[in-house]
Amino acid sequence: MSTSRITFLKGHGTENDFVIVPDPDNALDLPVPVVARLCDRRAGIGGDGLLHVVRSAAHPEARGMAGQAEWFMDYRNADGSVAEMCGNGVRVFARYLQRAGHVAEGDLDVATRGGIKRVHIAKDGDVTVSMGRAVLPEDGVTVTVDGRSWDARNVNMGNPHAVAFVEDLAHAGELRSVPPFGPQSVYPDGVNIEFVVDRGPRHVAMRVHERGSGETRSCGTGACAVAVAAARRDGADPARTGAPATYTVDLPGGTLVITEYPDGGIDMTGPAVIVAEGVIDPAWLETMIG
Repeated sequence: MSTSRITFLKGHGTENDFVIVPDPDNALDLPVPVVARLCDRRAGIGGDGLLHVVRSAAHPEARGMAGQAEWFMDYRNADGSVAEMCGNGVRVFARYLQRAGHVAEGDLDVATRGGIKRVHIAKDGDVTVSMGRAVLPEDGVTVTVDGRSWDARNVNMGNPHAVAFVEDLAHAGELRSVPPFGPQSVYPDGVNIEFVVDRGPRHVAMRVHERGSGETRSCGTGACAVAVAAARRDGADPARTGAPATYTVDLPGGTLVITEYPDGGIDMTGPAVIVAEGVIDPAWLETMIG
């Protein structure tokens, strides 16, 4: 990996934050220890993940998508591991492309390991991402916190969610550890658990325990799962009514607007902000790879 001048940016979507490394020609190796250190909040720049910005034609995992999407979001988790997709991340990725002059307002396709994601950059600055379809398995669980129990709806957005509607978000407890649920067999690989309260017509607020992370400021797939569960609870299933169902979802880090369409497709709309730009110190980087 070259230790010549490497620029970076920092951005977030509803406080889900990312280190952005522009590398159109895929010239950077970015091994796991380097990514993990860049995302370290004390020893590096700090972020929930890293967005490696590469032209699809220049990346072996994305060349097959180059005819559909010029840009590939080579997404890494904060521990340096490779990931398929991140809903909040792809909004910030699109914002960077716009800032850099690579794209303008309007529609674009972004290549990810989870396939082509359709994105729309609105004039008001919000970014919409097509998140795919929800699957609703029939088996659910009961979630229990501090002696209170709730039935939770099973919603899969490519990852598993259990959505519980509660009277007060404080009833979710501290959320640092996994809230007890059963039967365990419903989610053998763990689950993201959302606690939801109503704020008004088609307007909810949520807190979430993300598996492996504890409580987080924002979860895009979780917000989609909550909107789908709320629509079913409210008798607003678009496949049955023939009309889109739109819910406003407040998270600790901001607000997302989720729309489910009669064909099952789900759009997520929210802010994407670039907060800083700089240069990684080559001497510091050399210590990471030396």
